[in-house]
Amino acid sequence: MAEQQTLLGGRYLLKDKVGAGGMASVYRAVDQVLDRTVAVKIMLPQYASDATFAARFKQEAQAAAALSSPYIVGVYDWGKDGDTYYIVMEYLRGTDLKSGIRSHGALDPKKVAQIASQICGALSVAHKHEIIHRDIKPQNIMVLPDGNIKVMDFGIARAKNSHLTQDNNVLGTAHYVSPEQTRGQELGPTSDIYSLGVVMYECATGQVPFDGDDAISVALKQVNELPVPPSQINPNIDGDLERIILRCMEKDPANRFQTADELRRVLNSYMAGRTVDVPEPTRVIGAVGSGNTTTRVMSDKTQAMARPVGGAAAVNTTGRVAAGQFSTGSYETKKNDGMGKGKIAAIALVIVAVVAAAVFAVSGMLAPAEMVAVPNLLSLTREEAVNQIGEYGFKVGDVTEANSDQYPAGQVCEQHPGSDTQQPKGSDIDIVVSKGPEPAETTEVPDLSKATSRDEAEKMIIAAKLKIGTVKEDTTSDEDEGTILEQSPKAGTTVDVDSTVDFTVVVAPDTTSVPDLTGMTRSEASSALDEAGFGINVTTEYSDDVDEGIVISWNPSGHQEPGTTITVVISDGPDPSTETVDVDALGIAGMYAEDAQDAISNAGLYYNPVQESSDTVPVGKVIRYSPSGEVEPGTTVWIYISTGPSSSGSGSGSNSDDTGETGSGGDTGETSSSTE
Repeated sequence: MAEQQTLLGGRYLLKDKVGAGGMASVYRAVDQVLDRTVAVKIMLPQYASDATFAARFKQEAQAAAALSSPYIVGVYDWGKDGDTYYIVMEYLRGTDLKSGIRSHGALDPKKVAQIASQICGALSVAHKHEIIHRDIKPQNIMVLPDGNIKVMDFGIARAKNSHLTQDNNVLGTAHYVSPEQTRGQELGPTSDIYSLGVVMYECATGQVPFDGDDAISVALKQVNELPVPPSQINPNIDGDLERIILRCMEKDPANRFQTADELRRVLNSYMAGRTVDVPEPTRVIGAVGSGNTTTRVMSDKTQAMARPVGGAAAVNTTGRVAAGQFSTGSYETKKNDGMGKGKIAAIALVIVAVVAAAVFAVSGMLAPAEMVAVPNLLSLTREEAVNQIGEYGFKVGDVTEANSDQYPAGQVCEQHPGSDTQQPKGSDIDIVVSKGPEPAETTEVPDLSKATSRDEAEKMIIAAKLKIGTVKEDTTSDEDEGTILEQSPKAGTTVDVDSTVDFTVVVAPDTTSVPDLTGMTRSEASSALDEAGFGINVTTEYSDDVDEGIVISWNPSGHQEPGTTITVVISDGPDPSTETVDVDALGIAGMYAEDAQDAISNAGLYYNPVQESSDTVPVGKVIRYSPSGEVEPGTTVWIYISTGPSSSGSGSGSNSDDTGETGSGGDTGETSSSTE
């Protein structure tokens, strides 16, 4: 197709094929309207001919295009050309995460957390738009040359047929599906969180938690087996990260992190070196949801598991684990060695009885932590909040203070986790107590008597971060025109920023006051000047501060002779070629790492956390950042996070994230999208 220089939609000229998979082919193309390189994903004919798929494809492509995040691949357009459905996306240079894992093996734990935190940023945006990805896997995670990631295929995974078959094309997906997705149940945000847990597991260990000969056997293991703890595969994985991963992979959705934001906060705390309070994983599997999984108990060493009943569930599940190792609890099918049916049945009953007895004996010790609804602590006093945390069975975590315009001093203005979640009984709840509104910035009122004209007086007021109030005109004074006779407040008075300053100015009796055009549109300004007896000359310029179509300034102002032409400058809005982000204005120095990362992401930038020791900055807070000042959108900001005083006292630190295990230095060339 590319060799024939196909033009889709009369706009997108296909160049070369850069990827192919089970449901689509991806091409590098040129958008001839905007003259930019894009990626075009073309659906395979068997999907395009399905009317149901086509309707869902249209709906989900439109929804995906509405998602905006530094961690989501941008969807620009979609369409149909003849019988061909296509999606136009941002063209990326980098490699997918799966290729990175294959090349480098297990990643550094902090790098795993950084990647997962950015994926959470993408999922948070999607989930707030009520879009469940349904196909989170390393093949759908692009790692850019700077080490940051972008998640692909939002909406497309939801639109395509997700029924599991033995076709190897879906084997990759089966490794990452949640238990409830395998059963065909309704999915929510926690399903994506399970899949993300599997991705983290693979990043941390270099291998998937469950594998098999076909998609069915892999999917059944997602439902029926517990994963080997990652630290038993990679001893470099610490207990905090392991608990985070295994909580994401809980079989029961209610036992997982409930939102992407909740998981992201925990990951950011982990990267910042703060205490991570995540309960031990559930080690008893029961019948979750509508499945008929037999209850199984897992000890510290091995797991005894009764044989599942019926169909494919009893096939392709062989395998044993050496004594002393953590077992996934699989069993082995043996040939009949001559025992009668009655004897076999008796043995089966004994096995079931032993398993049931084991469940009864240890369920009290190994049962999952009791989940309790988090109370709403907002607007309570510190003492009331502490008491309520205890009454609900939780522990008081960090208690900090911050300014708040919404809550009076002494009241709780923030809590983590929020009241819309359920958390394990006995876990910590952090609260932030209001110190009241941020103290108002003050300034000194300038001496307007030094001005020689109304314009000059107004400029002095604005320069002092004040607003122009009532301006009275005196036509009887013997003073020169433009002299400022009075002002209020008086010169030298300290007032709040944005306070108004009134003054009286001397004007000539035979002139007319130019009307105040502030906030007017072009037509409104023209009408006002015409009524006052003035002409108008309109020019335009870009402005970051004034909305498009609104007056920026006019000249001359004050009193002028009737008939004078007034030049009015109208805003064209921000200059698209010079749009930048002021990193310094984000105020991230001194913030906790997770707050700084949120501020950077919300500003359309990327972040890269670096651990560094500091004798002066508290643990978990930002020491410094780079670059500073005005930067282009999409720039990566390096934030240096305190790990506390150096044990050697040298005050220096190191960061494993600097190595860029995946996607650094042009790892594997260019790719634009997953096509699994």
